[in-house]
Amino acid sequence: MARVKNIVSFCASCNTVQKMEITGEVAGEGNEEKRWAKCKKCKQTMIIDLDVDVKDKKVSLEGIENEDCTTYSPVKTFELGETIYHQNWNDFGKVVTKETLSNGQNSIIVEFQKSGSKKLLESLHN
Repeated sequence: MARVKNIVSFCASCNTVQKMEITGEVAGEGNEEKRWAKCKKCKQTMIIDLDVDVKDKKVSLEGIENEDCTTYSPVKTFELGETIYHQNWNDFGKVVTKETLSNGQNSIIVEFQKSGSKKLLESLHN
């Protein structure tokens, strides 16, 4: 197996999918696919299973240009996996992560077809 330094996995402390740094191997028989990983957001270290916990970085964005897409607005709330259309960028994307910012506002990370990964506000109230 190739040596991986950074992966994307679910962090139980942040309760979101985050970038993690591989910090070491787990000793013992039957632990060949387990690694110690440190969350780059909350800095917590945990054991992850490369076969189970690691999320594929590439989100399938094929065929999402349809009437089921929600037009993005910062006042709307979105679900993980929901497809959205951003009018200003004329781009379709899929919500891959939800998080709360340090100021208490909610945000989503969307993987767009043309624009790549972008962080957008959600549930914004005046």
